[in-house]
Amino acid sequence: VGFNADEAHNIVKECVDGVLGGEDYNQNNINQWTASIVEQSLTHLVKLGKAYKYIVTCAVVQKSAYGFHTASSCFWDTTSDGTCTIRWENRTMNCIVNVFAIAIVL
Repeated sequence: VGFNADEAHNIVKECVDGVLGGEDYNQNNINQWTASIVEQSLTHLVKLGKAYKYIVTCAVVQKSAYGFHTASSCFWDTTSDGTCTIRWENRTMNCIVNVFAIAIVL
């Protein structure tokens, strides 16, 4: 069937909204925020009951004139494995979450 990137995107976006929505950038909260985002995202993805191993990464940076760039690359089976990237921002910060899903072959 393959990885449903839209479904994962919606799940993770809800998690990010729940953690960062209404917040302003605060360096003291970054570790807690990023841990909550990845833990909640993983919990909800696993609850889907699909045969995947998931890797979730999260970066939160203060918004600045310098921007923020990231890239990733994977060598895998594109018919079953997949990835999605969620970009979220407000007036004080940017958040990038990457989800990598690797199919479990039984």
